[in-house]
Amino acid sequence: MVDWTDEGIVLAAKAHGEGSAIVVLLTRDHGRHAGLVRGAFSGRARGVYQPGNRVTAEWRARLADHLGNYTCELGHGHAAAVLDDPLKLAGLSAACAIAEASLPEREPHPQVHDGLVALLDAMAEPELGDAWIAVYVRWEIGVLADLGYGLDLESCAATGANDDLAYVSPRTGRAVSLAAGEPYRDRLLSLPRFLIGRGGGDQDDLFRGLALSGFFMERHVFATHGRQPPPARTRFVERFARDATVSGGGLSI
Repeated sequence: MVDWTDEGIVLAAKAHGEGSAIVVLLTRDHGRHAGLVRGAFSGRARGVYQPGNRVTAEWRARLADHLGNYTCELGHGHAAAVLDDPLKLAGLSAACAIAEASLPEREPHPQVHDGLVALLDAMAEPELGDAWIAVYVRWEIGVLADLGYGLDLESCAATGANDDLAYVSPRTGRAVSLAAGEPYRDRLLSLPRFLIGRGGGDQDDLFRGLALSGFFMERHVFATHGRQPPPARTRFVERFARDATVSGGGLSI
């Protein structure tokens, strides 16, 4: 018998047989890990296995390579907390879908787990407004880094200077200064100000951040395997763009 206990975030719960589910967790020390939960959609358990909820999970199996069984105790019900906020609900669904689709099975990525916890906590702070989206962008960039596709936003790829950074090379993922990038601006990605500590964080800047991390997620994580990004991620960006337009702010991207 093999067993362990770990912190986890519910990424997905898929019906399996009568009343059971295959639950996929992002655990801190055991990575993206699936297990069978019997009675997952009945009684008190129904609200536990919602994407985004934090749980304490116990996994048991006869052999290490078996699917195994989960027993989970709810730690924090993040899913219920965002039900009345369509944008946060879309962001939560997108983050869980990205983690499920991008991370190798049973490979520990504790920094990705901790970053997702930080994102969930940011969503719970109403005074942040839409600033939690900046946390989401940083989390996706962290996922890229953990998978070996880190961006270099510290200095200009052409000059080595770290002032007036304005673009990112889509080929190398390195920052480019305003002056060095001006002749090639149509071929470069915009660098959000909030990623280099230069303020920002307005709706346009947040949208640039989603475009930046989304470009590299699609290119390095999904396209290389002949896949598209999760639809939940696309719906999140569309919801943000739609909400920004409705609020009168518009988007200049």
